[in-house]
Amino acid sequence: MAAVSDHTQTLLSAVHTHPGLTRAEAGRRLRISSGRVAEVVAGLVDARLLTEGPPLATGGRGRPTRRLSAHPEGPIVLAAVLSHEEWRVDAVELGGVTVAHLAGRHPTGPAQAVLGTVADAVAQLRARLPGRVRALGISAPGLVTDERFVDAPALGWEGVDLWALWPDGDLVVADNDATLSALAEAWRGAATGARLALHLRIDAGLGGALVEGGRLIGGARGVGGEFGHMPLGDPAVRCPCGAHGCWGTAVDGSALARALGDPSPHDPVTFAHRVTARAQAGEADARAAVGAASQALGKGIAGLVNALDPDVVTVGGLGTDLLAIAGEDVDATYRDGLMRVRRETPTPVVPAALGEEGPVVGAAERAWQRLLARLP
Repeated sequence: MAAVSDHTQTLLSAVHTHPGLTRAEAGRRLRISSGRVAEVVAGLVDARLLTEGPPLATGGRGRPTRRLSAHPEGPIVLAAVLSHEEWRVDAVELGGVTVAHLAGRHPTGPAQAVLGTVADAVAQLRARLPGRVRALGISAPGLVTDERFVDAPALGWEGVDLWALWPDGDLVVADNDATLSALAEAWRGAATGARLALHLRIDAGLGGALVEGGRLIGGARGVGGEFGHMPLGDPAVRCPCGAHGCWGTAVDGSALARALGDPSPHDPVTFAHRVTARAQAGEADARAAVGAASQALGKGIAGLVNALDPDVVTVGGLGTDLLAIAGEDVDATYRDGLMRVRRETPTPVVPAALGEEGPVVGAAERAWQRLLARLP
């Protein structure tokens, strides 16, 4: 018979994934007796990892069961999100609930200045939650290598060490914002339960990830998912990455600016939101620009679906706006680009359920997954 300690991580993971799980449900998931569940829960309560709610009437025979949730003095992870104009840091307990939050805006400038501001926020939350912060997950808008260094062309950053947000942290992990959004959708969003999910996020460019059974398919070097750099755009357009004709340049704010005859925007994300607002208000030129980007989006999705065969495609960031405003344009080029065998039951393309929360949820989840492996 398995020792009590053999079930602790499984139970903690179950409560994290399903907050409010009852003792009875936990027993069924772990396939152990109610007595053994009681032992495991008692140990986790003593360790200040779980707490039990009041007894719940079952409506039948037997003792009332109790709901399990994060201990009020239990471990916390921080999720830091860096974007092109803003930053935020959330303190997240077991189960995914945010218990504290700091945020602000930053000017485009030296990485050290931006990271210094965010590091101060990390320090403030650690001081506010003494002894409880055990890990930090970081989301960044660029190519992240070794779960630490980011190249963010739109910010002018190259090889920036993100671990500077908590230099002496015992557990720090960083990744690209689109990748973390993909994981968030698979764990808590529109792709929950999918065998193979494709996520695309349009921000200043386009990125994404492929998630199989809740696990990221990251490529040989862990930097897969740079779908926006497939050569599906205009060959005459140079991408900030250095290549020509990248797909991302056909669907993001820079694409909208070219369609409108405007100069390349300093902040393509803010610019894109302004254009989509104009399109929603009925402005013809803005609607035409959004339609062209939407057609390019649908074409690329078709190619990825033909190649990868996912159960679902979730689309976040600016892509959510494109679906809302010009979903028919996305759908038309998507279906036209599908192989005949896929057209009868095409893979659904849906808006990301978590919206702009995707990167922070993903950063928190990545940190929690690493921390759970070390608990209790």
